[in-house]
Amino acid sequence: MTAIEPECTVARHLALRLAELGITHLFGVPGNHLGPFLTALRAEGDVEWVGTPTEGGAGQAADAYARVHGIGAAAVTYSVGAFNLLNACGGAYVEQVPLVAINASPPYEQWQNYRALGLLTSHMSPRAESNLEAYRQVTVDAQVISNPGLAPGQIDAALTACLSERRPVYLEVMEDLWDEPCPPPEAPLVRRDRPFSARNQPMLDHAVQAVLALVEERPGPDGRPRPIVWAGEEIDRFRLGGQLTDLVEATGVPFCTTVGAKAVVDEDLPQFHGVYNGKASHPDVHAVFKEWATCRIGLGAWSTSKNLGGEQCVGDDWVMAARGGVSVGTSYFPDVQLEQLLPALQDALVKAYGSGGLEADYYAEAHAHHGPRGHRPAALEHHRASLRSARSARRHGEHLTYDGVFDRINHFLNHETGEDWTVVSDAAFSLIGSMNLSLPAGGFLSQVSWLSIGWSVGAATGAALAPERGEARPMVFVGDGAFQETCQELSTHTRLGLRSVVFVMDNGHFYGIEQMLVHPSYYAGRDHEPDHYNVLHPWHYDRLADVFAGRETPANGAVIAHAAELDELLERLSDPTDPLNAGPLLVRVRLHRHDYPRAMAYKVPKKKEQGNG
Repeated sequence: MTAIEPECTVARHLALRLAELGITHLFGVPGNHLGPFLTALRAEGDVEWVGTPTEGGAGQAADAYARVHGIGAAAVTYSVGAFNLLNACGGAYVEQVPLVAINASPPYEQWQNYRALGLLTSHMSPRAESNLEAYRQVTVDAQVISNPGLAPGQIDAALTACLSERRPVYLEVMEDLWDEPCPPPEAPLVRRDRPFSARNQPMLDHAVQAVLALVEERPGPDGRPRPIVWAGEEIDRFRLGGQLTDLVEATGVPFCTTVGAKAVVDEDLPQFHGVYNGKASHPDVHAVFKEWATCRIGLGAWSTSKNLGGEQCVGDDWVMAARGGVSVGTSYFPDVQLEQLLPALQDALVKAYGSGGLEADYYAEAHAHHGPRGHRPAALEHHRASLRSARSARRHGEHLTYDGVFDRINHFLNHETGEDWTVVSDAAFSLIGSMNLSLPAGGFLSQVSWLSIGWSVGAATGAALAPERGEARPMVFVGDGAFQETCQELSTHTRLGLRSVVFVMDNGHFYGIEQMLVHPSYYAGRDHEPDHYNVLHPWHYDRLADVFAGRETPANGAVIAHAAELDELLERLSDPTDPLNAGPLLVRVRLHRHDYPRAMAYKVPKKKEQGNG
């Protein structure tokens, strides 16, 4: 007997489409309006529901999942849940992350009652389009599904927009429509990228020639060209890491990345010179990028305040290829897509300078020209080795600092651990401190433009569940203020048995970055106390592990304040049989209030300025 295909419903249509996109986990907080969809989702069996303590945490998890996998999804209930998810959706919109926001709304019948009688039920607003209007500001397509016959077209159109625009979309579905019949999915969903036609070729050619002219017009003192590439976020979003690798290997051109594109390709590539972040860059990276190189070629890089670290603009010796166009100095070439630009630029540079013709250890050459800086190594290879070998001495009296922690972690990741790790960094000092870790491709996640504090804790959930990084353990760096925003997301780590390690950087319970931004003189010793509004209530962060742990779901907490204690902790992390590795580990890192990452020193007034103040 031939099996009869069960009738398709709106819920089943959406579930099938999510599975078709390779989404393995849906994050969210349930509600009665969402229940029928989650029942259908479980019946299909391809997408696993991951309930999180907060809607914000669900959005953070879906965001990180999408950064790794290419698309992610979160589901909530109307108004009270949707407005909590809005922040994460806003971040995904700004940072070009494909995220599907599903909002289950009151049934059609209740909306009819409201229109006729003014009767409001749970979560409803007198403004029927309140949720829709809010999400229109942070999505590329927003749909309210109130007719099951139209549902397939609306769902498919939104998901296609999400794939094509690489930004969030919004689906609001009325509760009584989930179980209504509708046509099943037919043709597979296809990304609809902007086409490259004969009209685009001349503009691409002009842009490439302008880049070549800039390189030729700005040689170094020895007459050789000195370009450097600044690879950015769109290399990751458009999955162009392979093309970037081809370009730098074929031409030999050195490159840096933005903070947001850190580890978009393997940082062991010989052409990689570090993360450029304006004045917050490592001094040697800054010297190479701004002083030794004579022109800078931004490929997919965003000129955001975090990427430019204290600098307000780029100059006329820059190329910036992003957001669908290319600026070369003061000239602009619209409608030039990065996917076509990279191979065309590679061909042009090889033709002009030969295979590997732009190869240079700018780091070594800069030292030869200017003289070595202090006792730093004078070649890139030795510079990298010095960063990775920075291991804290076993002195019990040596108190931890931001830089000491990250230097020691770098050694651990490169020399001691046998496991794969995904570093998930929160905003502020954690992000600045972690940007110089040496990591393999795909080993770093951060939110560098939206900068919603606490993002990292929920994001670690999505990073761990994405199929591409499923074998990697999350290592989270988060400030104490940021952790207080989203600490409950550690509950999800515990429930799922994620072997995450969450370092809470406790700098004496206050918002260190806010103090740095408003009154940096505090860090120069001028002010004895931070501004009152930056002071946090102190927590025993490590004890939360006991709160979230269960009989079958272990979690551990630890407190470290000295270098020897960090050494001991990392040794235990290297031992797979140590019970510390059975589940998530929450580490309270106790730091002095006046400590800050060395990369932020440019903001702190010098003592002479202080004396003249």
